[in-house]
Amino acid sequence: MVNQMEEASLFSTGKFGRFGGIFVPETLVTCLNKLADEFNLVLHDSHFQAELAVALRDYVGRETPLYFAQRLTNHYKNCNGQGPEIYLKREDLNHGGAHKINNAIAQAMLAKRMGRKRVVAATGAGQHGVATAAACAKLDLDCTIVMGDVDMERQSSNVLMMKLFGAQITSVQGTFKDATSEAIRKWVEDLDISYYLAGTAVGPHPCPTIVRQFQSIIGKETRKQAMEKWGGKPDVVVACVGSGSNALGIFHEFIGDEDVRLIGVEAAGAGIDSGKHSATMAKGVIGVYHGAMSYLLQDDEGQIIGPHSIGVGLEYPGVSPELCFLKDIGRAEFYTVTDEEALDAYGLVCRVEGICPALEASHALAYLGKLCEGLPNGTKVVVNCSGGGNKDAKTVLNYQLEKQIASHTCTSH
Repeated sequence: MVNQMEEASLFSTGKFGRFGGIFVPETLVTCLNKLADEFNLVLHDSHFQAELAVALRDYVGRETPLYFAQRLTNHYKNCNGQGPEIYLKREDLNHGGAHKINNAIAQAMLAKRMGRKRVVAATGAGQHGVATAAACAKLDLDCTIVMGDVDMERQSSNVLMMKLFGAQITSVQGTFKDATSEAIRKWVEDLDISYYLAGTAVGPHPCPTIVRQFQSIIGKETRKQAMEKWGGKPDVVVACVGSGSNALGIFHEFIGDEDVRLIGVEAAGAGIDSGKHSATMAKGVIGVYHGAMSYLLQDDEGQIIGPHSIGVGLEYPGVSPELCFLKDIGRAEFYTVTDEEALDAYGLVCRVEGICPALEASHALAYLGKLCEGLPNGTKVVVNCSGGGNKDAKTVLNYQLEKQIASHTCTSH
């Protein structure tokens, strides 16, 4: 287990066991060190923290509810009427519709404090892009969002929102991994005035730690709300895992609580053995990508294998160094869910709770079917509903229509 002294050491070096680090050209090391120094200062700056607290309350809309999902709980009870109690941490109710704004507003404030005029970010599902564009509009910062052309087509509503917030959208061929590479190149073009606003807990130190720290508000609130609701901690905390920001956001608070199970759910896509998935923990090998060491989807020659998931925000070939470390020491468990299972969970939660979860969060919700079977009655399970699913409604409706047609065809034959 990681104690406070060990955690301080990890923060200062950016290393989580054998993972993390700084694997970048020398020209970037000085810039990253300046960022780490400034971040260390704001962590202990009462004025900055007070301003951030106000922004999180009055602009983001925190705290978000810890919602008891009564009908979802009933759905997973066994034939004897017993089963766990399911709670949803409602990050979908944040401004912008996802957890991404927690980090975006904080880093935009940090960028302004450092005198940066221009923010560059990459996005996949578009939620980080929307959050960054909104934060930059609020703080009067120029904003450039890089997005893969494939993702722009799938997440057109989020592209529209970014444009309405005044962001300049740059399209690149491919998906989120390609957008990230291009955003870093744009940042490097002018390090003196530009700020790379990382949206997930990957990349060179201090980027993973910054994102995790600003997202850790999710877990802090969850602990407080659990104490208010039932006088204890969650027994199980579940989150989807793409590259790691929402999972670490809720996990980090409970890492020292060994009686709290931490469960991450990856995207198995078309199947874990299909070659079309984003299950980095399940199928990855150790390598360096985008400036840090982690598990990666790569072939025998070290070339990146393109990830796939119906949840666009989960499509990344790497994963948080900190999550890799938690897997290696056995502190967190990781499982997989297919596209079809996630799509079915999306529909279920819509029907029984009147809540529309993002397809990314639907992966975590889909795992409840397997998880609940082995849990004692009354076990408190918290699922991080990391984003809203309005952006995915067309994808889900098309899937349901195709399923109906296929079912009708089979019946008629």
